[in-house]
Amino acid sequence: MDKEVEVPPAGDGPICIEAIDVMRIMEAIPHRYPFLMIDRMVDIVLGTSAVGIKNVTATEPHFQGHFPARPVMPGVLIIEAMAQTAATLVVLTLGKAFEGKLVYFMTVDGAKFRRPVGPGDQLKIHVEKERSRGNVWKFKGVARVEGVSVAEATFSAMIMG
Repeated sequence: MDKEVEVPPAGDGPICIEAIDVMRIMEAIPHRYPFLMIDRMVDIVLGTSAVGIKNVTATEPHFQGHFPARPVMPGVLIIEAMAQTAATLVVLTLGKAFEGKLVYFMTVDGAKFRRPVGPGDQLKIHVEKERSRGNVWKFKGVARVEGVSVAEATFSAMIMG
């Protein structure tokens, strides 16, 4: 169950949400299986940062061809998981009027992949807003497995009304 925790009233500090589940994520963004890349979000600070959680399973369709003998989650899908975490944070920050809106990538910079991610891994995708102007938001993302960085990137996206 989602647990929203407000830390002092607006203007006196950040509004935090302890966690949201996949059903709430699907209310916020239009992605669906097999392209919904996050299962849960935790440690959400509206307008600032969040952590997306992706439980990587052997039954995911990309593992049929990438690679059958040694399944590896494609790096581009890890970046997509970062973007979906950020998009959900943006929608939660902006409110219900933005639920289900499309968020489009504009840039991806400095992407680095440090080690393979495969079935059984749990990705924790940390995103932090660097800046926003109008409907354009820029984030820094770092994906970790068991506390070890596996991928990182800076990216920007535009939310369409």
